[in-house]
Parts: sequence; C-alpha cells; structure tokens
Amino acid sequence: MFHKKKALSKKADTTIGSILLTGPVPPEQLETLVMHDQLHAFRPPLKQLEALKEIAALEEGRIFIALHNETIIGYVTYLHPDPIERWSTFKMENLIELGAIEIAKEYRGLHLGSKLIELSVSDPFMENYIIISTEYYWHWDINETKLSVWDYRKIMEKMMNAGGLHPEPTNDPEIMAHPANCLMVRIGKNVSEEDRQLFDKLRFLND
Repeated sequence: MFHKKKALSKKADTTIGSILLTGPVPPEQLETLVMHDQLHAFRPPLKQLEALKEIAALEEGRIFIALHNETIIGYVTYLHPDPIERWSTFKMENLIELGAIEIAKEYRGLHLGSKLIELSVSDPFMENYIIISTEYYWHWDINETKLSVWDYRKIMEKMMNAGGLHPEPTNDPEIMAHPANCLMVRIGKNVSEEDRQLFDKLRFLND
C-alpha cells in the first residue's frame, strides 16, 4: 500500500549553520553517508546505520534524516509495528509506527526532531495512514539529559505535536505500566470511519 514519492527536502537554518532535512531516503543513499558517533541510543552507530538501511528497504519503511556536512546527525523511522506487538493484531495496512527518533547530543536544542517529524508528515500520502508512537520512559535518555521523567515527557509530547500526533488513551499494559508512558496518534484525513473504529478497538483490546 505504501507509495514512495520523490524525497522531500528542507533546509533548517540554525545557530551552527544550515542543516538539510530530507526523506524518505533509499538504502543506496544511506550507503554513501556516515552516522554521527553520538547516535548510539539503540545500538552502535554503524549497526544503527545498517538497521536504517533495512527499514528503508521495506515496502512501507520510511527514513527521514538530518544532514550536516554529509553526516547523519538525526533520523526518524516509520514502519509497520512489530508482528509480535498488539498493534499488529488486526494487520492494518494503513497503520504505521514512528519507531525511533534520535538526534546527536551536540545538535539537540535546535528543534531538529520536531522539524524532521513535521517534514515527514507533510507528504499528502501520509493522510492515508494512522501513525502511532509508543512512548515508554525507560527508552528515554533521562540520565544523559538530567531531566525528570515528566520534563522529558513534555519535550517528547511537544516534538510529536509538531507532526500532529497527540496522546490517546489505551489499555495497553506497557503503556499503563507508568503514568509518564503514552500512546501518541495521528489519524490521516483519508482514513475511513471503519478503520478509525477498528483502531479504537485495537487501543482497548480485550476490554
């Protein structure tokens, strides 16, 4: 179902100069780039670059990146939810997950995360999709930022809001495991009422 259009690009003028935001990027373009050594939240940078290539090669996979001097300094990923997760229960082709977002530490504070998400949903084709992001406090680099759980949650929520994602209730046990956890959702304009109702059922599975 996913339709890969020509990449969108936008320049962000920041205090350290111009940064290129672009995507969705194909695997072959990622082959020509290097990852900033501070992009290690999920796995070492080289291995994370390999993971991005694998996602970019998926039919529904989309990778948006922030580039500074031909170095990837940030990225956001979109793909179908993991088959073992509850969000794949109904195998909804038009349900896609904002799976990961990461900005190199020295580039934080430039609002690049918000700008990447904003760019990624500016493609009109994204209006066909329900986008979710599952936010778990144990995935946040709270120790490195020295922020409280609640301050970090505010930052994450504001960043997701830039792309039109907002908190929605759910009975998912992992989300309910801590009050700072949340399910963020954006429902595209072209999503049918039937699929909206199916997604509501998914949010409150077995209730």
